[in-house]
Amino acid sequence: MRILVIYAHPVESSYAAALHATVLETLRAHHEVRDLDLYAEDFDPRLSRDERLQYHDVTRNSESVARYVEMLRWAEAVVFCFPVWSFGLPAILKGFFDRVLIPGVAFDIDGARVTPKLTHIAHVIAVCTYGRGRWTVRFSIGDLPRTQISRYFRWFCARGATLRYLAHYQMNAATERSRARFLAHVRRTLASI
Repeated sequence: MRILVIYAHPVESSYAAALHATVLETLRAHHEVRDLDLYAEDFDPRLSRDERLQYHDVTRNSESVARYVEMLRWAEAVVFCFPVWSFGLPAILKGFFDRVLIPGVAFDIDGARVTPKLTHIAHVIAVCTYGRGRWTVRFSIGDLPRTQISRYFRWFCARGATLRYLAHYQMNAATERSRARFLAHVRRTLASI
């Protein structure tokens, strides 16, 4: 299977970096993998004035992000690896959504009808960390990152695309044991794809 890994964390010695390395190692054992490290790429998350003005012009709107569009079109599965900051996606990943999930790439617009275009993507996976506990995230604040991956991004994909959302909650109080357990969980889950 062709799998695109999209990684969003700036620190190479972080736990997120260890998760990213585990994701790549596990998937590369059985699949063709492309790694998109948004920070290493120095991806600009800002939607420019020109990009916004050309947003609906499908003949021109993807010119500045053509390389990333090609990666999405190549993939049969996408794995997102990121930390949750301020109860949201890192700005660089949100900017990727803003700049790359555009008309003619992620969806088509015909009047009021919107049709998904990434229907070749059959698997969506998130590997992420949250500073706070699951109850606070899901019931008190709201879990926007989960919604953006499981509903928003997945909507563009194949109908019935599988979703795996792997989250380590309470990173602010994580122990070496809890981090090791989550790494093992990620390894087992991805090995079963």
